Amino acid sequence: MARNIVIAGAGDMGYHLAEQLCYENKNIILIDLDKDVLDNIGSRLDVMTIEGDSASIEILKKANIHNAELMLAVTTSEKTNICAAVLAKQLGAKKVIARVRNHDYLYPENKVYFENLGIDSIISPSLLCSKEISRLMKRSTFSDVIEFEGGKLSVVGITLEHDSPLVNKRLSDTTTDPIFEDIRIIALVRDHRTLIPRGDTYLRNNDHVFFISNNKSVDTVKDLVRHKGKEIHNVMLIGGDDLAYSTARELEHEYGVTLVHNDKERCKWLAERLDTALVIHGDYKNINLLIEEGLETMDGFLALTNSSETNIITSLSAKNHGVYKTIAHVDTREYIHISHSIGVDSLINKKLVAANHVSRYLTKGKVEAVSGIHGVEAEFVQYLVSKNNRLTRRNLRSLHFPNSAIVAGVIRGEEVFIPDGEFQLQLNDKAIVFGLPEAKPILEKLFN
Repeated sequence: MARNIVIAGAGDMGYHLAEQLCYENKNIILIDLDKDVLDNIGSRLDVMTIEGDSASIEILKKANIHNAELMLAVTTSEKTNICAAVLAKQLGAKKVIARVRNHDYLYPENKVYFENLGIDSIISPSLLCSKEISRLMKRSTFSDVIEFEGGKLSVVGITLEHDSPLVNKRLSDTTTDPIFEDIRIIALVRDHRTLIPRGDTYLRNNDHVFFISNNKSVDTVKDLVRHKGKEIHNVMLIGGDDLAYSTARELEHEYGVTLVHNDKERCKWLAERLDTALVIHGDYKNINLLIEEGLETMDGFLALTNSSETNIITSLSAKNHGVYKTIAHVDTREYIHISHSIGVDSLINKKLVAANHVSRYLTKGKVEAVSGIHGVEAEFVQYLVSKNNRLTRRNLRSLHFPNSAIVAGVIRGEEVFIPDGEFQLQLNDKAIVFGLPEAKPILEKLFN
């Protein structure tokens, strides 16, 4: 009998996870209290929906929890998630993951308490998103940064401008440049569509291009596309909820952080818990106030309020006042897809960051890491080549990879490779594969 995946919570995170799983032959069961939300998702995705409380034994039994290979408790209620995960494990779920808000739960010394309850993993979308923002600040030229094996290979995203030497060239014309030995263009977003370019693909002005590079050559991507980089020293952050707090904590020891929030009591709470960040009480929608507090001297601007629209508008204002790097948090999934054309350097969604993190538990084969890109309907999967089979007996060109996937990089011990069609995988290689959703079942068969 096919095993189930049970998802408790049909918000953005639960929906995104269910959507990813629809490309596999899984029995997906989605539990939520809101019938209208379930009906909407049921009309879009091939999932079974159950209306009810996911912390109810009766509802969990109705979802055949005893036959679940994975239970994901990702509702907006931390207590519901912990209770549902504990009950699911007791009722027979093979693996359970719970979403939490309390950062104290994630300290290494406290994780054992959850393990003793049977919860295999706990995740905090805010904390995961803060770490993602930190990565984007460190590589401030790029809209996206994904590192593999501690940065041995990196994927970076950047928009081509009209004066880039790559614009109006075919991909095959660019690869004669010696620089492309250590760099490769593996994907691009054009008109909200994700493309895996081939040799005859022309690069266009405003294409959002993703490069893979070894650690030594990441900065040469900037030279290649003629982007002038700038180091980040001072950052203004607006907002005061969990995400703003965890991000300020993540950044305050590396940058000068000024945090502006409109709730006086929350500002006191933040000031007591942050070490070096300057906390200012004020209306962050008032651009004149932000200018008074030093906006025009800032290198970075992070809009992390509860309003997507406020975050986008203030980030655009910050850009107009000379801020080099802007990042806006958006709660609406649809906004993510315009991130490469709206004028804000990076849009980020903590629920999608968390969903991408959870994806590693959903993928078959010898999977070591899974990374998604904001606004891109595709993901990177790092597979371990675990046995000698056709993967190791033929070169990549002969393996008949689907057109919707590409082996972007290979890590072999301390060596890294940007492979071409003649490259041949070896046992224990770590292959980083970029694939559109429809390629996932084929890739899992190849690497299983």
